[in-house]
Amino acid sequence: MNLNTTQTTTGILTLLTGLTLTLTACGQSNTNTTQASAGGGLPSVETKEPNSPAYKPAFAGQTRVAGVKTAMTYEGKVLTESLKNPWGITSLPDGRLLITEREGTMRIATADGKVSAPITGVPKVNAGGQGGLLGVRVDPDFATNRMVYWVFSEARPDGNLTAVAKGKLSTDEKTIQNPAVIYRATPAYNGTLHYGGRIVFDKSGNVVISTGERSDLVTRPQAQSLNSGLGKVIRITKDGQPAPGNPFLGQQGVRPELYSYGHRNVQGLAFNPTTGDLWEDEFGPRGGDEVNRVLPGKNYGWPTITYGIEYAGPKVGEGIQQKDGLEQPVYYWDPSVSPSGMTFYTSDVMPEWKNNLFVGALSGMHIARLVIENNKVVGEERLLADQYQRFRDLTQGNDGAIYAITDQGRLYRIAKK
Repeated sequence: MNLNTTQTTTGILTLLTGLTLTLTACGQSNTNTTQASAGGGLPSVETKEPNSPAYKPAFAGQTRVAGVKTAMTYEGKVLTESLKNPWGITSLPDGRLLITEREGTMRIATADGKVSAPITGVPKVNAGGQGGLLGVRVDPDFATNRMVYWVFSEARPDGNLTAVAKGKLSTDEKTIQNPAVIYRATPAYNGTLHYGGRIVFDKSGNVVISTGERSDLVTRPQAQSLNSGLGKVIRITKDGQPAPGNPFLGQQGVRPELYSYGHRNVQGLAFNPTTGDLWEDEFGPRGGDEVNRVLPGKNYGWPTITYGIEYAGPKVGEGIQQKDGLEQPVYYWDPSVSPSGMTFYTSDVMPEWKNNLFVGALSGMHIARLVIENNKVVGEERLLADQYQRFRDLTQGNDGAIYAITDQGRLYRIAKK
């Protein structure tokens, strides 16, 4: 075990704590201790130059906010490395974890890392490109009805699309019984990128899912179309019908299942425990990854406004970042971190993290901890950055720990030591 302690004094602020991060993988353990204050005031965690230095934020604190450091001692452990391209994770009522793997399998993992055999019965997925078996949630009444809901990329005669399905987990936990597709985000498209794919339940028991605009220049305008299921946040009932109270119900030529639009590729959805508001994160192109507070009926701007540029370097569209009627992100990253699954922390087990937003970063290879006050990000920290893992999704367990999965097949448990 290696122990490193750093003490920093800046003016009248003395950063005095002991943060111990223990990361255990393959029988080995490394410990790093950093002393800092949880109150902020540190330099931004982002030190690289932006891809778009000429693009300026719309308000202070919209990007590169002050850094924060966790003061409490916590431990991160690798529970298993046996997963194959995991994509979604959610907690079961008994504390175990239900995990999807992109090729089309579900597995159950215990809190100590024992992984079940593949659960059969899931309809075939198209796992090409960015597709496959994606986000997963269990019914709020799972303890009595054993229903599971998931998102997947489905091959159709006219192309591929984002689909939502449900089925009952058998009592022996070996198969999904009577699976049925309840929603398809049309139109289909002959491509394999930007499916979105997250799923959550709202407080009324309705299903909220995210879709992507399928990436290509020809499909981008679909994000702005109110007669398309692409580039949207969608709210439906458990049977796949438009949910009561949706903002566009009854409007001619508008899909009633739409909740918000103008999104690029939403891979994170979570409800803020203090306000009840829905939040999302989505990929920008080269820079301009966003965190948004999702309000019903609002337009989040893609591809009209963005803080990113094309991968090849040119501006996106007119190269503008603000326009009347289009929502600004609460926070954005440039350069990209590729934000994926997200969760608000609600437990009292680690009170310092309570109500903070945790976001898995793929290209960034860390978990971003965002401190939020009055719907603004006021502090950012990067966790597990020394693991060099693409953090795909994370969930809060029944025990107050955070469980995270990575593209490389790991399952982490992050908890107070």
